[in-house]
Amino acid sequence: MTAPAAPSATIPQLCVADEATFWPWYSSPRIGAWPDREGTVVILPLAGMADWGLGHPLDAEETVLMHVLRDACRLVPPGSKPLVVPPLRFAFGADPACAFPVDQPTAHALIAEVASSVAAAGFRKIAILNSSPWSEELCSAAARDLRVSRGLHMFQVHLSALDLDFHPVRSRSRRRIQTLLTALYGSEPEPCGPGESEARPAAWGDESVVPLADPPARLEEARAEGAPILAAAAGRLAKLISDIHDRLPLSAELTAP
Repeated sequence: MTAPAAPSATIPQLCVADEATFWPWYSSPRIGAWPDREGTVVILPLAGMADWGLGHPLDAEETVLMHVLRDACRLVPPGSKPLVVPPLRFAFGADPACAFPVDQPTAHALIAEVASSVAAAGFRKIAILNSSPWSEELCSAAARDLRVSRGLHMFQVHLSALDLDFHPVRSRSRRRIQTLLTALYGSEPEPCGPGESEARPAAWGDESVVPLADPPARLEEARAEGAPILAAAAGRLAKLISDIHDRLPLSAELTAP
């Protein structure tokens, strides 16, 4: 199916997206005539908003997530292209640094509502693409419940699995994320207080989000380093999308010997 024309630069866009795979840029009749609903992967991006101690704006998660997803969609072979719905921006938040969070039942219901709308259009294979470490367990629960209650073929991919982990304690990629954000925003991070201390809590949900102690990359350095960081994550995600596309339909998986 021919991709729609991308919106004009003068028209405000919903988010960063690939014009060939972004669902809202197709008309209803074209979605209704989609040729391979059984095999098409529909990606549901989920991005929280928070101050991650990186000196960048609150929409850092969405900025990373949607740039990686856009570039991944452009790398996926033509026969495996996904459809992408607009990102869900009101996510569960377990830390005071989170902005505009919702509680777990609300976040779960929101994912279920969007997935039900996707299913009503005839698509059965849905991948939740999540940026927030606080939402990982929630995504697992939502994917399981939708598979059981609605028979949807559910998958989940987290930015942390693409080596872009926002988690304040377990992450080994916070500096890499900060550098990528500097490149994507085109501006260096703002000062954000004292850096990491050696005594850090370890219990899940009790971690404090503290600024990085090391000085950030300068803009010129970030522009040079950011491109390969983005390319590596997009390449991993493109492979995962293709693998999900190639999975048998759920009905066939359940009956396979």
